[in-house]
Amino acid sequence: MTEPNLDPLQAAERRLYLAFLEHGLTHWLAALPEQLARGLDRKRHGDLPGWEKAVAKLPTLPAQRAVDLNADHVSVDLELTDAERRRCENLLRILMPWRKGPYRLGGITIETEWHSDWKWQRVAPHLSPLAGRRILDVGGGNGYHAWRMAGAGAAFVLVIDPSPRFYCQFQAVRHFIGDADAHRTHFLPVGIEDVPARLEAFDTVFSMGVLYHRPSPLEHLQQLKDALAPGGELVLETLVVEGDEQTVFMPGERYASMPNVYFLPSSRALIHWLERVGFDDVRCVDETVTTLDEQRTTDWMTFHSLADFLDPEDRTRTIEGYPAPRRATLIASKPDR
Repeated sequence: MTEPNLDPLQAAERRLYLAFLEHGLTHWLAALPEQLARGLDRKRHGDLPGWEKAVAKLPTLPAQRAVDLNADHVSVDLELTDAERRRCENLLRILMPWRKGPYRLGGITIETEWHSDWKWQRVAPHLSPLAGRRILDVGGGNGYHAWRMAGAGAAFVLVIDPSPRFYCQFQAVRHFIGDADAHRTHFLPVGIEDVPARLEAFDTVFSMGVLYHRPSPLEHLQQLKDALAPGGELVLETLVVEGDEQTVFMPGERYASMPNVYFLPSSRALIHWLERVGFDDVRCVDETVTTLDEQRTTDWMTFHSLADFLDPEDRTRTIEGYPAPRRATLIASKPDR
Protein backbone atom coordinates (compact mmCIF):
# COMPACT_ATOMS: atom_id res chain seq x y z
CA MET A 1 0.00 0.00 0.00
CA THR A 2 1.50 3.34 -1.04
CA GLU A 3 0.33 6.82 -0.16
CA PRO A 4 2.16 9.16 -2.54
CA ASN A 5 0.45 12.34 -1.32
CA LEU A 6 1.19 11.79 2.37
CA ASP A 7 4.42 12.34 4.28
CA PRO A 8 5.65 9.35 6.35
CA LEU A 9 3.99 10.48 9.59
CA GLN A 10 0.66 11.24 7.93
CA ALA A 11 0.78 7.84 6.24
CA ALA A 12 1.50 6.20 9.59
CA GLU A 13 -1.56 7.81 11.16
CA ARG A 14 -3.74 6.66 8.25
CA ARG A 15 -2.48 3.10 8.60
CA LEU A 16 -3.15 3.23 12.33
CA TYR A 17 -6.80 4.17 11.77
CA LEU A 18 -7.22 1.42 9.18
CA ALA A 19 -5.61 -1.14 11.51
CA PHE A 20 -7.96 -0.20 14.35
CA LEU A 21 -10.90 -0.74 12.00
CA GLU A 22 -9.54 -4.05 10.75
CA HIS A 23 -8.94 -5.44 14.23
CA GLY A 24 -12.22 -4.42 15.83
CA LEU A 25 -10.96 -1.48 17.91
CA THR A 26 -13.71 0.76 16.58
CA HIS A 27 -14.74 2.16 19.99
CA TRP A 28 -11.14 3.39 20.47
CA LEU A 29 -11.21 5.30 17.17
CA ALA A 30 -13.03 8.33 18.54
CA ALA A 31 -10.20 8.99 21.01
CA LEU A 32 -7.38 8.70 18.46
CA PRO A 33 -7.37 12.30 17.14
CA GLU A 34 -7.04 13.78 20.62
CA GLN A 35 -4.50 11.15 21.71
CA LEU A 36 -2.31 11.72 18.65
CA ALA A 37 -2.59 15.50 18.99
CA ARG A 38 -1.57 15.34 22.65
CA GLY A 39 1.20 12.81 22.13
CA LEU A 40 2.65 14.80 19.24
CA ASP A 41 2.07 18.30 20.62
CA ARG A 42 4.89 20.50 19.32
CA LYS A 43 4.31 23.02 22.12
CA ARG A 44 4.95 20.35 24.75
CA HIS A 45 7.83 18.74 22.88
CA GLY A 46 10.10 21.44 21.51
CA ASP A 47 12.45 19.03 19.70
CA LEU A 48 9.62 17.24 17.90
CA PRO A 49 9.58 19.37 14.72
CA GLY A 50 13.24 18.55 14.14
CA TRP A 51 12.65 14.84 14.59
CA GLU A 52 9.63 14.94 12.28
CA LYS A 53 11.67 16.73 9.61
CA ALA A 54 14.40 14.11 9.90
CA VAL A 55 11.90 11.32 9.20
CA ALA A 56 10.28 13.27 6.36
CA LYS A 57 13.68 13.90 4.71
CA LEU A 58 14.62 10.22 4.53
CA PRO A 59 15.03 9.51 0.80
CA THR A 60 12.73 7.33 -1.23
CA LEU A 61 14.18 3.85 -0.98
CA PRO A 62 14.36 1.08 -3.58
CA ALA A 63 11.34 -1.21 -3.64
CA GLN A 64 13.67 -4.22 -3.73
CA ARG A 65 14.78 -4.96 -0.18
CA ALA A 66 15.35 -7.92 2.11
CA VAL A 67 13.79 -7.53 5.55
CA ASP A 68 14.76 -9.78 8.46
CA LEU A 69 12.75 -9.34 11.65
CA ASN A 70 14.00 -12.60 13.15
CA ALA A 71 17.66 -11.63 13.56
CA ASP A 72 19.38 -10.01 16.54
CA HIS A 73 19.78 -6.88 14.41
CA VAL A 74 16.40 -5.98 12.94
CA SER A 75 17.74 -5.59 9.44
CA VAL A 76 16.83 -4.23 6.03
CA ASP A 77 19.21 -5.01 3.19
CA LEU A 78 18.87 -2.65 0.22
CA GLU A 79 21.08 -0.87 -2.26
CA LEU A 80 21.96 2.74 -1.44
CA THR A 81 24.52 5.01 -3.02
CA ASP A 82 27.24 6.30 -0.71
CA ALA A 83 25.56 9.72 -0.73
CA GLU A 84 22.17 8.22 0.16
CA ARG A 85 23.71 6.18 2.96
CA ARG A 86 25.45 9.22 4.43
CA ARG A 87 22.23 11.21 4.20
CA CYS A 88 20.25 8.46 5.93
CA GLU A 89 22.82 8.09 8.69
CA ASN A 90 22.92 11.82 9.34
CA LEU A 91 19.12 11.94 9.58
CA LEU A 92 18.96 8.89 11.86
CA ARG A 93 21.55 10.49 14.14
CA ILE A 94 19.27 13.50 14.60
CA LEU A 95 16.95 11.08 16.44
CA MET A 96 19.64 10.07 18.98
CA PRO A 97 19.89 8.68 21.58
CA TRP A 98 18.92 5.23 20.32
CA ARG A 99 18.26 3.12 23.41
CA LYS A 100 16.50 -0.06 22.18
CA GLY A 101 17.84 -2.20 19.35
CA PRO A 102 20.11 -3.05 17.58
CA TYR A 103 19.26 -2.29 13.95
CA ARG A 104 20.97 -2.66 10.58
CA LEU A 105 19.30 -0.44 7.97
CA GLY A 106 20.63 -0.18 4.45
CA GLY A 107 24.19 -0.87 5.59
CA ILE A 108 23.90 1.50 8.59
CA THR A 109 24.44 -0.35 11.86
CA ILE A 110 22.76 1.24 14.89
CA GLU A 111 24.32 -0.19 18.04
CA THR A 112 21.93 0.90 20.76
CA GLU A 113 22.37 1.41 24.50
CA TRP A 114 20.52 -1.81 25.25
CA HIS A 115 21.18 -5.20 23.76
CA SER A 116 17.41 -5.66 23.50
CA ASP A 117 18.09 -8.81 21.50
CA TRP A 118 19.43 -10.42 24.67
CA LYS A 119 16.17 -9.73 26.49
CA TRP A 120 14.24 -11.17 23.54
CA GLN A 121 16.39 -14.31 23.63
CA ARG A 122 15.53 -14.77 27.31
CA VAL A 123 11.80 -14.14 26.80
CA ALA A 124 10.97 -15.75 23.44
CA PRO A 125 11.36 -19.45 24.40
CA HIS A 126 8.66 -19.08 27.06
CA LEU A 127 5.98 -17.34 25.01
CA SER A 128 2.86 -18.91 23.62
CA PRO A 129 3.27 -18.90 19.83
CA LEU A 130 2.76 -15.35 18.58
CA ALA A 131 1.60 -16.31 15.09
CA GLY A 132 -1.77 -14.75 14.36
CA ARG A 133 -2.03 -12.97 17.71
CA ARG A 134 -3.02 -9.38 18.44
CA ILE A 135 -0.36 -7.86 20.69
CA LEU A 136 -0.10 -4.74 22.84
CA ASP A 137 3.46 -3.67 23.72
CA VAL A 138 3.22 -1.26 26.65
CA GLY A 139 6.15 1.13 27.01
CA GLY A 140 7.69 -0.44 23.93
CA GLY A 141 10.32 2.26 23.32
CA ASN A 142 11.20 2.66 19.66
CA GLY A 143 9.57 -0.65 18.79
CA TYR A 144 12.49 -3.08 18.58
CA HIS A 145 10.62 -5.86 20.35
CA ALA A 146 7.46 -5.12 18.36
CA TRP A 147 9.36 -5.82 15.14
CA ARG A 148 10.55 -9.09 16.63
CA MET A 149 6.93 -9.94 17.49
CA ALA A 150 5.94 -9.22 13.90
CA GLY A 151 8.81 -11.42 12.79
CA ALA A 152 7.33 -14.20 14.90
CA GLY A 153 4.10 -13.95 12.89
CA ALA A 154 1.87 -11.67 14.97
CA ALA A 155 -1.21 -10.46 13.10
CA PHE A 156 -1.25 -7.02 14.74
CA VAL A 157 1.21 -5.31 17.08
CA LEU A 158 0.45 -1.98 18.74
CA VAL A 159 3.26 -0.18 20.55
CA ILE A 160 2.20 2.43 23.08
CA ASP A 161 4.80 4.76 24.55
CA PRO A 162 4.38 8.46 25.35
CA SER A 163 7.82 9.43 24.00
CA PRO A 164 7.63 11.39 20.72
CA ARG A 165 11.32 10.66 20.10
CA PHE A 166 10.62 6.93 20.19
CA TYR A 167 7.63 7.49 17.91
CA CYS A 168 9.86 9.17 15.33
CA GLN A 169 12.54 6.48 15.66
CA PHE A 170 9.87 3.85 15.05
CA GLN A 171 8.62 5.65 11.95
CA ALA A 172 12.18 5.99 10.64
CA VAL A 173 12.72 2.23 10.99
CA ARG A 174 9.35 1.64 9.37
CA HIS A 175 10.45 3.75 6.39
CA PHE A 176 13.28 1.28 5.81
CA ILE A 177 11.18 -1.83 6.41
CA GLY A 178 8.50 -0.69 3.97
CA ASP A 179 4.78 -1.35 3.81
CA ALA A 180 5.01 -5.01 2.79
CA ASP A 181 6.43 -6.03 6.17
CA ALA A 182 5.27 -3.11 8.33
CA HIS A 183 1.49 -3.05 7.90
CA ARG A 184 0.95 -5.19 11.01
CA THR A 185 3.03 -3.03 13.37
CA HIS A 186 1.90 0.37 14.66
CA PHE A 187 2.76 3.00 17.27
CA LEU A 188 0.48 5.24 19.31
CA PRO A 189 2.25 7.86 21.50
CA VAL A 190 0.22 7.33 24.69
CA GLY A 191 0.52 5.55 28.02
CA ILE A 192 -1.44 2.60 29.42
CA GLU A 193 -3.85 5.03 31.12
CA ASP A 194 -5.07 6.07 27.65
CA VAL A 195 -6.13 2.55 26.69
CA PRO A 196 -9.92 2.30 26.99
CA ALA A 197 -11.03 0.63 30.21
CA ARG A 198 -11.83 -3.10 30.08
CA LEU A 199 -10.81 -3.28 26.44
CA GLU A 200 -10.23 -7.06 26.43
CA ALA A 201 -8.89 -6.94 22.87
CA PHE A 202 -5.35 -8.38 22.87
CA ASP A 203 -4.18 -11.99 22.90
CA THR A 204 -0.80 -11.05 24.39
CA VAL A 205 0.19 -7.97 26.36
CA PHE A 206 3.84 -7.13 27.01
CA SER A 207 4.91 -4.73 29.77
CA MET A 208 8.70 -4.65 29.92
CA GLY A 209 10.51 -2.03 31.95
CA VAL A 210 7.40 -0.16 33.06
CA LEU A 211 6.10 -1.48 36.40
CA TYR A 212 8.81 0.09 38.57
CA HIS A 213 7.91 3.52 37.19
CA ARG A 214 4.31 3.19 38.37
CA PRO A 215 3.43 4.57 41.83
CA SER A 216 0.46 2.18 41.94
CA PRO A 217 1.82 -1.14 40.65
CA LEU A 218 -1.34 -3.17 41.31
CA GLU A 219 -3.33 -0.64 39.30
CA HIS A 220 -0.89 -1.14 36.42
CA LEU A 221 -1.29 -4.90 36.62
CA GLN A 222 -5.07 -4.49 36.55
CA GLN A 223 -4.83 -2.22 33.49
CA LEU A 224 -2.75 -4.85 31.71
CA LYS A 225 -5.29 -7.51 32.63
CA ASP A 226 -8.18 -5.35 31.38
CA ALA A 227 -6.46 -4.97 27.98
CA LEU A 228 -6.21 -8.75 27.57
CA ALA A 229 -8.87 -10.86 25.97
CA PRO A 230 -10.10 -13.77 28.13
CA GLY A 231 -7.46 -16.49 28.05
CA GLY A 232 -4.80 -14.01 26.95
CA GLU A 233 -1.18 -14.00 28.08
CA LEU A 234 0.73 -11.34 30.00
CA VAL A 235 4.50 -10.97 29.66
CA LEU A 236 5.83 -8.81 32.48
CA GLU A 237 9.47 -7.76 32.85
CA THR A 238 10.60 -5.45 35.62
CA LEU A 239 13.27 -4.64 38.17
CA VAL A 240 13.23 -6.92 41.20
CA VAL A 241 15.20 -7.55 44.36
CA GLU A 242 16.08 -10.80 46.07
CA GLY A 243 13.78 -11.99 48.83
CA ASP A 244 10.62 -13.86 49.78
CA GLU A 245 7.01 -13.11 48.88
CA GLN A 246 6.86 -10.33 51.49
CA THR A 247 9.96 -8.50 50.18
CA VAL A 248 9.28 -5.17 48.47
CA PHE A 249 11.90 -2.41 48.24
CA MET A 250 11.13 1.28 47.70
CA PRO A 251 14.21 3.42 46.95
CA GLY A 252 14.66 7.11 47.64
CA GLU A 253 14.35 9.84 45.04
CA ARG A 254 16.60 7.99 42.58
CA TYR A 255 17.57 4.42 41.85
CA ALA A 256 20.64 3.91 39.62
CA SER A 257 20.24 7.62 38.83
CA MET A 258 16.69 7.03 37.53
CA PRO A 259 13.91 9.24 38.93
CA ASN A 260 10.38 7.98 39.41
CA VAL A 261 11.33 4.47 40.53
CA TYR A 262 8.84 3.27 43.09
CA PHE A 263 8.40 -0.39 44.00
CA LEU A 264 10.90 -3.20 43.40
CA PRO A 265 9.37 -6.47 44.62
CA SER A 266 11.05 -9.83 44.77
CA SER A 267 10.01 -12.26 42.05
CA ARG A 268 8.04 -14.22 44.64
CA ALA A 269 6.25 -11.08 45.80
CA LEU A 270 5.46 -10.20 42.19
CA ILE A 271 3.94 -13.64 41.65
CA HIS A 272 1.77 -12.96 44.70
CA TRP A 273 0.70 -9.57 43.29
CA LEU A 274 -0.28 -11.09 39.94
CA GLU A 275 -2.30 -13.81 41.64
CA ARG A 276 -4.07 -11.25 43.83
CA VAL A 277 -5.03 -9.26 40.72
CA GLY A 278 -6.57 -12.44 39.29
CA PHE A 279 -4.01 -13.96 36.93
CA ASP A 280 -3.58 -17.71 36.61
CA ASP A 281 -0.57 -19.91 35.91
CA VAL A 282 1.88 -17.26 37.08
CA ARG A 283 5.53 -18.21 36.75
CA CYS A 284 8.91 -16.51 36.74
CA VAL A 285 10.77 -17.67 33.63
CA ASP A 286 13.95 -15.63 34.00
CA GLU A 287 15.83 -13.55 36.54
CA THR A 288 19.05 -11.86 35.44
CA VAL A 289 21.41 -9.20 36.80
CA THR A 290 21.91 -6.50 34.17
CA THR A 291 25.51 -6.44 32.97
CA LEU A 292 27.68 -3.67 31.59
CA ASP A 293 27.68 -5.49 28.26
CA GLU A 294 23.88 -5.50 28.01
CA GLN A 295 23.41 -1.79 28.84
CA ARG A 296 26.22 0.46 27.66
CA THR A 297 27.18 3.69 25.96
CA THR A 298 27.63 3.46 22.19
CA ASP A 299 28.25 5.71 19.22
CA TRP A 300 24.45 6.02 18.92
CA MET A 301 23.86 6.62 22.66
CA THR A 302 26.71 8.72 23.97
CA PHE A 303 25.16 9.73 27.30
CA HIS A 304 25.70 8.16 30.70
CA SER A 305 24.65 4.53 30.99
CA LEU A 306 24.78 1.69 33.52
CA ALA A 307 28.52 1.94 34.18
CA ASP A 308 27.96 5.49 35.44
CA PHE A 309 25.07 4.44 37.68
CA LEU A 310 26.91 1.75 39.65
CA ASP A 311 29.32 2.20 42.55
CA PRO A 312 32.79 2.17 40.92
CA GLU A 313 34.18 0.36 43.96
CA ASP A 314 31.40 -2.24 44.14
CA ARG A 315 29.52 -3.07 40.94
CA THR A 316 26.93 -5.03 42.94
CA ARG A 317 25.58 -1.71 44.27
CA THR A 318 24.16 1.40 42.64
CA ILE A 319 25.75 4.78 43.25
CA GLU A 320 23.04 5.32 45.88
CA GLY A 321 24.11 2.12 47.67
CA TYR A 322 21.14 -0.02 46.59
CA PRO A 323 21.35 -3.51 45.05
CA ALA A 324 22.40 -3.32 41.37
CA PRO A 325 19.67 -3.74 38.74
CA ARG A 326 18.21 -7.22 38.57
CA ARG A 327 15.38 -7.96 36.14
CA ALA A 328 12.82 -10.71 36.16
CA THR A 329 10.39 -11.87 33.49
CA LEU A 330 7.08 -13.37 34.53
CA ILE A 331 4.34 -14.88 32.39
CA ALA A 332 0.73 -15.22 33.46
CA SER A 333 -2.66 -16.00 31.95
CA LYS A 334 -5.94 -14.17 32.22
CA PRO A 335 -8.74 -16.58 33.14
CA ASP A 336 -10.88 -17.65 30.19
CA ARG A 337 -14.06 -16.45 31.84
